[in-house]
Amino acid sequence: MKHHCRTLWRSALALLIASGLSGCSDWVLFNSKGEIGIAQRDLIITAVGLMLIVVIPAILLTFVFAWKYRASNKNAKYTPDWSHSTKVEIVVWGIPLLIIFTLAIIVWKSTHALDPFKPLESDRQPVVIDVIATDWKWVFVYPEQGIATVNEIAFPENTPIAFNITSNGPMNSFFIPQLGGQIYAMAGMRTQLHLIANEAGVYDGISSNYSGSGFSGMKFKAHALSDAGFEEWVQKVKASEQGLDFEGYKQLAQPSKDHPVTYYGNVQPGLFKQVIDQFIGVGANTRDRLDIGDAPQSGSEE
Repeated sequence: MKHHCRTLWRSALALLIASGLSGCSDWVLFNSKGEIGIAQRDLIITAVGLMLIVVIPAILLTFVFAWKYRASNKNAKYTPDWSHSTKVEIVVWGIPLLIIFTLAIIVWKSTHALDPFKPLESDRQPVVIDVIATDWKWVFVYPEQGIATVNEIAFPENTPIAFNITSNGPMNSFFIPQLGGQIYAMAGMRTQLHLIANEAGVYDGISSNYSGSGFSGMKFKAHALSDAGFEEWVQKVKASEQGLDFEGYKQLAQPSKDHPVTYYGNVQPGLFKQVIDQFIGVGANTRDRLDIGDAPQSGSEE
């Protein structure tokens, strides 16, 4: 009974939030299809519900007080010398403090439970996908399968996915809303994200961080397939005669808009690491050049 009431409460609150987001793409967050996405959705609903405990009465009482103490209401009690009520202070400060305390505990626990670097518990081996954000396309490398794609990924349903994420230039953000998570891609760094799809389907992937004029077209499709379907997809990609090495990658990484889905049947081992390593020492070299430029030149006046 308790579980049923909690389910009804969450459903009603989700409907309320959805009504405020009608016509907005953010509604997809409440149609989660993955373990992480569902946990994040429930966290959002719980947090909003707790805050509404204060927000709704405050809004309603604003109208009640305005009506009750209107100038034309001669029956309203007028107490110009009133300045303090312990009961009112307890309600006004006590309830919000309890809500903040409860939210702090929930958020602290969920922050650790939903750590994007934390591998998901499963009896199945994760599919490893290296993600590279370029201008303005997504390059995906499957190191275990030896293949690569542009603007499309696939993985088996009910199987953990271990994403390694970096960028070839401006900071970007990798996001598959229905599966949950959102994590930044930064040049010279590797971030991680672990997701899982609870059911087969095609999910939209986007960049959620503005990175230039081609940002709006920086989208991809994520296909959650059966085991057999995933193997068929891998073989379809391997059938491509195109290969991807570091020199080819540098050409691919050149800015382009609305890049079509592309398959690479073989990929240079260690490509993801090489993409990261190309930025090692860039900042230090820049500082060295600036220091040299700022230093007094031989024979110059001090």
